[in-house]
Amino acid sequence: MAKLQVHRSIKDHQNLNVPHTGIWLHTDCGAKMKAIQVISLTLLCVLAANAQLLKFGKCPKLDVQANFDATRYIGRWYEIKKLPTAFQKGECGTATYSLKSPGVIGVLNRELLDDGTTNSIVGSAKAKDPAEPAKLEVSFFETSPPGPYWVLSSDYEGHSLVYGCTDFGLFRMEFAWILSREPTLSEETTEQLHGILSAAGVNVNKLVVTNQDPTYCSAMTQ
Repeated sequence: MAKLQVHRSIKDHQNLNVPHTGIWLHTDCGAKMKAIQVISLTLLCVLAANAQLLKFGKCPKLDVQANFDATRYIGRWYEIKKLPTAFQKGECGTATYSLKSPGVIGVLNRELLDDGTTNSIVGSAKAKDPAEPAKLEVSFFETSPPGPYWVLSSDYEGHSLVYGCTDFGLFRMEFAWILSREPTLSEETTEQLHGILSAAGVNVNKLVVTNQDPTYCSAMTQ
């Protein structure tokens, strides 16, 4: 759930096999142009295959929740909307957070798949810099790097707006989740969160609604 529904994001990013870093060691202009074309084509293919949102340019530097308090953030959150991701296939998404140890948050992400089974993944999150507690990094696999989970806005009791971004050469891959303590969220609050995302350069028209219908999602509690 980035909720920390960055979910299987780390694993999937690892599987993208997108070339970068070493390719910039070329000094010949022609080689550089070819390298850029290869990167662009590769990322566009990844985008088409994984329904992932890629944008040109580096990840933005955004303001996050001031004085973020992890102890007030723990508990269950329901996914209301998100940018499409390759690693979330179901509906009824929830993220449940707990305090594992000082500075470390336990993560449990769950979703209901089309075949009626529940998919879940367990991880942990912590702030890379204690001075910026709202900029969390989420880990689900010991052998993979953590994924960004930035809390842009939260009142702890009603809503949370989460953003994540990873640079891939000339492009960036963005994630965004609108979360609620309840399976629904008021239109007024949703529009306010849309405004924050729009100001950050996120196309809110790309957000997709998560099905949280009580009847449909009842299988999650069985």
